[in-house]
Amino acid sequence: MSAARVEVHETAIDGLLIVDLPRPGDNRGWFKENWQRAKATAAGLPDFVPVQNNISFNGTRGTTRGIHAEPWAKYVSVATGSIFGAWVDLRRGPGFGTVVTHEITPSTAVFVPRGVGNAFQTLEDATAYTYLVTDHWSADAQSAYSFVNLADPELAIEWPIDLAHAELSEKDRNHPLLADVEPLPPAPILVIGAGGQLGSALTRELTERNLPFTAHTRSELDLARPCGWPEGIRSGEGLRRYRAVINAAAHTAVDAAETPEGRTEAWAANATGVSALTAACQRAGIPLAHVSTDYVFDGQLPLGEYYKPDAAPAPVSVYGQSKAAGECAVTTWSKHYLVRTSWVIGTGHNFVATMAKLADNGVDPSVVSDQHGRLTSAADLAAGLIHLIDNEAEFGTYHLTGSGEPTTWAEIARLTFEELGHDPQRVTPVSTEEYTAGKTGIAPRPSNSCLDISALEATGFTPRDSAAVVREALERRAQD
Repeated sequence: MSAARVEVHETAIDGLLIVDLPRPGDNRGWFKENWQRAKATAAGLPDFVPVQNNISFNGTRGTTRGIHAEPWAKYVSVATGSIFGAWVDLRRGPGFGTVVTHEITPSTAVFVPRGVGNAFQTLEDATAYTYLVTDHWSADAQSAYSFVNLADPELAIEWPIDLAHAELSEKDRNHPLLADVEPLPPAPILVIGAGGQLGSALTRELTERNLPFTAHTRSELDLARPCGWPEGIRSGEGLRRYRAVINAAAHTAVDAAETPEGRTEAWAANATGVSALTAACQRAGIPLAHVSTDYVFDGQLPLGEYYKPDAAPAPVSVYGQSKAAGECAVTTWSKHYLVRTSWVIGTGHNFVATMAKLADNGVDPSVVSDQHGRLTSAADLAAGLIHLIDNEAEFGTYHLTGSGEPTTWAEIARLTFEELGHDPQRVTPVSTEEYTAGKTGIAPRPSNSCLDISALEATGFTPRDSAAVVREALERRAQD
């Protein structure tokens, strides 16, 4: 072991990490940095946010505690003495039931992720066992605990001191065998803006994947009015039990945002509310996935080129300006997924549904042909957001739109007509200037909304192309 640096070692349990800690000493004793954030994270420990420090003093050798899996992560070490530590993965998944054991001295620490059962047996008298945890203990939290029997033959833990002669509680002696333990699901995800087309897609996706979540509609949590949020969310204390927050709420009335009243609402939801949500997530130490838009760009990039995630925003509409301000707030918290998208098609009213209705009613529309981009399925956007969280992708900015070649609104309209068996030539392409002639209160639109999605694809997720999104929207319309 190096005498100068922290060393982190992986184990057979995913996320359970053994940590070697430098412990210099002399004739007076020794000293160690038990938790030093910069050194620990540089060595490979998660950048967790502990909120409570607990110490368990054990008077005699053979004191045995556990096996308890709790709804928070913990960082375990000993101040004096030594222990035999045992950990069992009680999380849902292929690792369920995996066992790791290790002796812990003052030169060693262990990072125990949420859902991994933790137990120890003291090897010396007067052993002080200490641990940092990522949430405050409460009586309500005990409903999310899981336990397994220390003596379960299936676990085959070789306790240094026979459990028949060890000091342990009756409760620990009577915990269930592994065969009777229900695997723990992952921590829930909090969805804000559940009533919109993206929020609805998120709740469907999470339900289909059997992933725990809590969802708030605008009537339950209005992003634009933080003073009315539940205290636990506003302070961040109630967020600690979540795996992540997904913000699917926004003021998206692009033209209305150009009015005095709409400008106020857009900035309240897209900037002020997002800033308050980011601060709450930072206080809780949990990731925030936030959805933004191509409107943060001016759309003047030459056709054939794509906006990269690190491109500088240059919004030209009030909506785009408010969303760009929200982005600035989100990026102040290191644990963020800032996901820009464009041309989203979900359930209910959308462009494809409108074109389909016009086609069926014999209306021959004029549609803009000089705005370029790619359709995005709300279902794909939802799946991509969950993918980033579930796979613990690197934090940062991503673009998530449909894949394939860029298109125009007029081409999407013609494809819709064609898919329904109508003559696509009934759609007349027009310029934005022609389409908006004589109309007032129209916000400027980007002429190039093409976003580079290669960073997202590098994480293992590729959305469908525009044609597939059109077909999905028409199939859904036929079922409604």
